[in-house]
Amino acid sequence: MHSLAFDISHTLAGGLVLISLMMLYQDRLYSLLNVFALHALVLSLSVAWQAFIQDAPHLYVTAVIALVFKAIVIPVALHRIVKQLGIHRDIESAVGIGPTMLAGMGLVALSLVLMLRVTSDADPLAREDLAFALSVVLLGLLVMVTRRNAVSQVVGFMSLENGLVLAATGAKGMPLVVEISVAFSILIAFIVIGIFLFRIRERFDSVDVSALDDFRGERR
Repeated sequence: MHSLAFDISHTLAGGLVLISLMMLYQDRLYSLLNVFALHALVLSLSVAWQAFIQDAPHLYVTAVIALVFKAIVIPVALHRIVKQLGIHRDIESAVGIGPTMLAGMGLVALSLVLMLRVTSDADPLAREDLAFALSVVLLGLLVMVTRRNAVSQVVGFMSLENGLVLAATGAKGMPLVVEISVAFSILIAFIVIGIFLFRIRERFDSVDVSALDDFRGERR
């Protein structure tokens, strides 16, 4: 049973890393949003599995929150925002797909080497989950810095937060109140981001962040 728990936990956490890498080469907004929904779905399965093997019923609440808000509500809301704003469906990247993928693989290798060394005395299941979680966080940051479209940067931010949830549930002892407060913080952040997207689109007729750079250049 212990080996089976180990294998399933690693499969789900590794699946999150793989889906994070899939985000890096998406060049269409709708496909990126669909991949993000899949990311959240795998996260909810991973959290539910951690709830089972840790015998921690409160983690099922976290799994349900991830499933409802991140896998359904937020992707559907982003689809509607993209459609309502008439945003260009192609995603412009600051860096080419090839260098981005190489950087992503380098970040995964760095995460594994770093976390496995600094957590050598920890429980094997927790330390390897933390290594996968750090990979997801760094890949989310990479999505944010390599994309010029504000919506794709929001997706990078949300996937980064998925990595934090994976790390928190892998490390035993996170209180339920912290999980709920984090979930509501993310929901509020999403609402604020949505309002900013409408305002940016209204002001610049685009959500490409390079338009903001051009505007700042004109003001100087």
